[in-house]
Amino acid sequence: MPFAELSATSNFTFLTGASHPEEYIKHAAVIGLSGVAIADVNSVAGIVRAHAAAREIAREVADRQALEALHGPIGPPAPRLTRPDWANCPRLIPATRLVLREGLQITALPRDRQGWASLCRLLSLGRQRAPKGDCDLWLKDVLNGAEGLHLLLHPRGGRDWQALARQLAARFGDHMHLLLSPHYDGRDLARFDRLAGVAARLGLPTIAAAAPRMHRGHRRRLADVLSAIRLGMKVEDLGRHALRNSEQRLRSEPEMRYLYRGHEGAVERAMDLAVRLRFSLDALRYEYPSEVANGETPSQRLRRLALEGLERRYPGGASERVRGMLEHELTLIAKLRYAPYFLTVHDVVAFARSRGILCQGRGSAANSVVCYCLGVTSVSPEIGTMVFERFVSEARDEPPDIDVDFEHERREEVVQWIYKRYGRHRAGLCATVIHYRTKRAIREVGRAMGLSEDILGAMSSQIWGHGGEGALDTERLREIVLDPRDPRLVVTLGLIREIIGFPRHLSQHVGGFVITEGRLDELVPIENASMVDRTVICWDKDDIDTLGILKVDVLALGMLTCIRKAFDLLAEHRNACYTLATLPPEDPDVYTMLCRADSLGVFQVESRAQMNFLPRMRPRSFYDLVIQVAIIRPGPIQGDMVHPFIRRRNGEETVSFPSDDLGRVLRKTLGVPLFQEQAMQIAIIGAGFTPEEADRLRRSLATFKKHGNVSEFRNRFLRGMRANGYDANFAERCFSQIEGFGSYGFPESHAASFAHLVYTSAWIKCHHPAIFACALLNSQPMGFYAPAQIVRDAREHGVTLRPVCINTSYWDNAIEPDRHGRLALRLGFRQITGVTQDEVDWIAAARGNGYTSPEDVWRRAGVPPATLQRLAEADAFAALGLSRREALWQARAIQADTPLPLFAQDIDGEAINEPAAHLPVMRLGEEVVEDYIALRLSLRSHPLALLRHILTPQTG
Repeated sequence: MPFAELSATSNFTFLTGASHPEEYIKHAAVIGLSGVAIADVNSVAGIVRAHAAAREIAREVADRQALEALHGPIGPPAPRLTRPDWANCPRLIPATRLVLREGLQITALPRDRQGWASLCRLLSLGRQRAPKGDCDLWLKDVLNGAEGLHLLLHPRGGRDWQALARQLAARFGDHMHLLLSPHYDGRDLARFDRLAGVAARLGLPTIAAAAPRMHRGHRRRLADVLSAIRLGMKVEDLGRHALRNSEQRLRSEPEMRYLYRGHEGAVERAMDLAVRLRFSLDALRYEYPSEVANGETPSQRLRRLALEGLERRYPGGASERVRGMLEHELTLIAKLRYAPYFLTVHDVVAFARSRGILCQGRGSAANSVVCYCLGVTSVSPEIGTMVFERFVSEARDEPPDIDVDFEHERREEVVQWIYKRYGRHRAGLCATVIHYRTKRAIREVGRAMGLSEDILGAMSSQIWGHGGEGALDTERLREIVLDPRDPRLVVTLGLIREIIGFPRHLSQHVGGFVITEGRLDELVPIENASMVDRTVICWDKDDIDTLGILKVDVLALGMLTCIRKAFDLLAEHRNACYTLATLPPEDPDVYTMLCRADSLGVFQVESRAQMNFLPRMRPRSFYDLVIQVAIIRPGPIQGDMVHPFIRRRNGEETVSFPSDDLGRVLRKTLGVPLFQEQAMQIAIIGAGFTPEEADRLRRSLATFKKHGNVSEFRNRFLRGMRANGYDANFAERCFSQIEGFGSYGFPESHAASFAHLVYTSAWIKCHHPAIFACALLNSQPMGFYAPAQIVRDAREHGVTLRPVCINTSYWDNAIEPDRHGRLALRLGFRQITGVTQDEVDWIAAARGNGYTSPEDVWRRAGVPPATLQRLAEADAFAALGLSRREALWQARAIQADTPLPLFAQDIDGEAINEPAAHLPVMRLGEEVVEDYIALRLSLRSHPLALLRHILTPQTG
């Protein structure tokens, strides 16, 4: 068995390791290693990526062996498999480097599944004792919790560590080695001799490891830059913190034998140990919560709930087609044993509904008859061309995907309910790996390299969006007066390009919950998030996809908050009780409003691009809204699909299909691919992709921003389309669209769910503009538009607007009847900058029959004088007959030590009356300016109206 590296540090030891985990595995294949242990400091965050790389190499080797068995030698192997014994694939050896509070460092290697569980429990213990990003582990924790682990003890200077080492040796002597790793300082052999003596006294065998920080020596410069960023220093000031040389890299077996000459036994022991360490992440068996209740199996319970929901959804009786679809879906779900997953989503949604929290499911499996009947989504599955097997497939064996959006103001209630129901040892949020992108790379690498802030600002100013590598081109640098030939700048630019894509730190996923039947902290370590009462796992969504772990996405959506508040106002003021599923469908007035691009505040179609497209699209049905949501996206735009669709829709171009097979995929979009599912189907049907290849393409789309692009599939796609007789231009456009989806593309299932919210918000705006504006203002911040624009739009729709008033306003904006039987909108205190809800609640509670002055508010509500001044600046006392300046004058006269009424008299008992101040009346322009300062809007006039006499040409 070839040599295996047992203690490599990857870049998931953030700002220390200088190579990706997968780079270690790929280079191990080149230099002939049997395996690599990715041992990051108190973390296993990067090992799934290495595991996936090892599986990919094994798959390539297996494919090559199968071809050679059929056809004989087929030429040289792939570049990363150029060694003679390329069929011997390297594997990942799961590991971590435990750094204890006493100063000991131990590489911990699981021997079996129990060892992995012990490792996860240890890391969870240390991580949950400490703030986010730290780990608080002690020697006693290892002594009590390292069952099933093999330990490699890193030696330290001095003698104090040997006493601690003896405790470990006494406990784990049969499963423990003293690690020898080279320092590359010319004294390694003498050091190995000395440590061999220490190991003998401890009763431990020695073992060899290169302990690399990079897979190849060319990363030495980047390793120093990472150290400089971590330490907040410049590279030139690193001193002893810099690497001595480029030798701390992955080593082949011949190199290790040379480095350890005289201690070859340590190398042999590393090879023997690697053979015994057979634990693989493939051994992890994820078990979803069983969701058994009242003696029913999950499948029985799901069927019962679905059939009950079918009766509610179709009170007049469901069609045979719908019943057939439901039966088909239930059968497939039971066969693949996904019933518990659907039940969990149902239970989460049921809890939210029981608390009056509005929610809406979306995602691939959400737009199914089962989810429609369970109440997870309000979108009928009869909409569109979605096929259930595209999302829950026996052939692909992929987990279903259901995202549930909740009101953004109340999602935390749902999150905490999940923790409470399953326990924090069984539920945790996924991580999100924050990677270096161009702007951050420029800033941090540039500072480490000693560039001035002016230069860094100039370089960063050229970056737009998530990419921006073009801003580093020679011509662009000259445009910002930088010399691209400057040696320091040349080195810096190279390092910037090299660090892009490196992990920077872990954050929490927006809402992806992993829930298990047993202990989650024996499957993956759990740690504290930066947010209070949140715990997360260290793997991101791509990692759990690789391991086949299901997640439930509990997401936040501001428009759901707005719609729920609008429904509440409709029930209160119009005695109309609506839900997402009971609004009148296909209202022509709603579509007429949208055709005018009257969509300010309407979900998803309020951007300028969507507003410009609405009059061209002229939606007249729900499916038109599905297309409207999906079409103004980088995928269709980059693929030049928008204009052909409009021409065909308007009858300016003949609707045609490249083939009958693709016609079935593209019929509802007039032969133009607009949805992500269609792009995938084109790859399968048109380019001859296998389902596995299409799945790899889909995954590459999902990770486009972090790991590059999907161009590796380009030649395969174009070649397949050409072989099947498709036009080259059509193939190019299709692939451009697929690349666009890498940045942001919409599947039809998501577009249908979002289109339902488009219709709902548009219906409320069309028929109840005052209520819509009120709910929108009360749900801020959200959307594209500021409160001033929302208020102006409401006025244009005939809504009567009333200002903030000390005697009638509350925290939220409110609806009041006007004099004509319609509804008026009263602005709330939340519109005033610097005022808190707690203070306003006291004002409302103490108001009684009304206040008479700012001092009256101060005495009865107990709010501080500073708050009274903010209320005065917002002209909240106008209803008392006080101008803004008069109210502010009185508010500023109030101080914390202002005497109470009993003492507000002079010696003779006469009341103290100051002479009245004669304050100049504010002009309209001054009032408008002060309105915007205090409220961010004005009901008096638009600012440009004050300048109209200047802007309008005078005619004689």
